[in-house]
Amino acid sequence: MELTARSLRVMIQHNLQSGEYDEAMMLELEDLEDSCLTALDRLQAQKLKVAKSYNKRVKGKNLVVGDLVWKAILPLGKKDHRFGKWSPNWEGPFRIHEVLRGGAYWLESLDGELHPRKINGIYLKPYYPTVWEARGLESQEAV
Repeated sequence: MELTARSLRVMIQHNLQSGEYDEAMMLELEDLEDSCLTALDRLQAQKLKVAKSYNKRVKGKNLVVGDLVWKAILPLGKKDHRFGKWSPNWEGPFRIHEVLRGGAYWLESLDGELHPRKINGIYLKPYYPTVWEARGLESQEAV
């Protein structure tokens, strides 16, 4: 890279000759490249640190075929005007029929009817039966 813009004022102020001024400008340019590379290294290190901190808090969903799940009522924030703010946010339970790529799931109702669309795993949460439901399931299995 060739620098052609010279400042007479700077040369006179620092009592530099033309050749010395050119050398000083080239050294400054090299220092600038070094500082840019240092800044880039710091930026990449900070991004890795932020990603590591974020991934520390992320919990993966380990849902498999046959698990019972709640499904968020979509679109989020849709409320039934009859219930107001007490509208349910989750519906279900549903059974996972198939696990798809990218964290998507195909659901079916407990009656075996397939859900019309695939759904992303972020809109699902595990369903845990209550004590009374668990007792009912045990008595049905015994019969």
